[in-house]
Amino acid sequence: MSAESLQYPPEVSLAGVGRMSLSGDWTLAASRLLEINAQKIVEHGSHATSLIIDLQAVSHLDTAGAWVINRAQRELTQARISVALERIRPEYEAMLREAAYRDFHPPPRHRSPLIFDLLVDLGASVVGAFHDFYRGVAFLGEFVSTLAYVAANPKHFRFTALVSHIESIGLRSAPIIILINILVGAIVAQQGIFQLERFGASSLAVDLIGILVLRELGVLLTSIMIAGRSGSAITAEIGSMKMREEIDALRVMGLSANEVLIAPRVLALVCALPILTFIADMSALLGGMVVAWGYGDISPVAFLSLLKAAIAFRTFAVGLIKAPFMALVIGLIAAMDGLATEGSAESLGRQVTSSVVKSIFMVIVLDGLFAMFFAAINY
Repeated sequence: MSAESLQYPPEVSLAGVGRMSLSGDWTLAASRLLEINAQKIVEHGSHATSLIIDLQAVSHLDTAGAWVINRAQRELTQARISVALERIRPEYEAMLREAAYRDFHPPPRHRSPLIFDLLVDLGASVVGAFHDFYRGVAFLGEFVSTLAYVAANPKHFRFTALVSHIESIGLRSAPIIILINILVGAIVAQQGIFQLERFGASSLAVDLIGILVLRELGVLLTSIMIAGRSGSAITAEIGSMKMREEIDALRVMGLSANEVLIAPRVLALVCALPILTFIADMSALLGGMVVAWGYGDISPVAFLSLLKAAIAFRTFAVGLIKAPFMALVIGLIAAMDGLATEGSAESLGRQVTSSVVKSIFMVIVLDGLFAMFFAAINY
């Protein structure tokens, strides 16, 4: 309703047993007045056995006005009063038909015991985990077949993209990897010296730093950092391409998304992570050596001598052996979740979060499996 017609309710006149004329603007601009006038229709119409509502004088009508008129008509009909609308403009007739009032009843909620809900959630999580594992194995098969095809047709492989992704994943990740591992090595050294000094064996902190960093911490921290930094980036990139239908466009052009998008990124991860692991190992040992020198009075020469006696080549090799496998897991999970993105920003955010969580979880699981394997073969 316009501001002027707010002061005057629609004209309502009863002629004979049931004729009512409506006038003015029945629009959302005066929703409060719409409700008042609709209630008046019901009140005046309830005194008749049948009612004719004349809409010829209605100057403007929108879906809000059509809805309240229909609602009043519905209430009178339920009270066994016949209601008919007459002299309606064609456009208003279509609006009244499309904006018809409907009852909306929320579905009944069946409250079940809390233990049942927990068991249902647990079962759904287990089924979802098996489903993700199945998808992962299938995706690994697709990736291996893509590598076999590229190996047979090297001209189809995009070496420029591989080098670009190695730079993005490896070179640009190096500063944060160095910083984190220097700090971790320093913390391990300080705590090791502090605890072992009680037994007069502070020099054994060097053994602790060397074995723990080279076998476990270096590759594990690097993989977690790469999962959070590069894995999420891969998921976001592929997911945004999926949202904008760029992947569908690649298929229309006869190109394979696995060959163009996924293979270069996953292979770049496999190439970059061992190098980053080596950098992480050296950074952590450097941080440990500095703290051992300043906090434990172990000179760098003594530190290196004790380190050489504590570790062997296999201690160093264990971390590097794990790195490509962890990179493969991170890359496959990131690409798979990127391709699972649907057409909304919420879906993209959910897939990026899922990718990081699953990648970190699988990296830790894989590290545990490697630890049991190397222990079993006494390596």
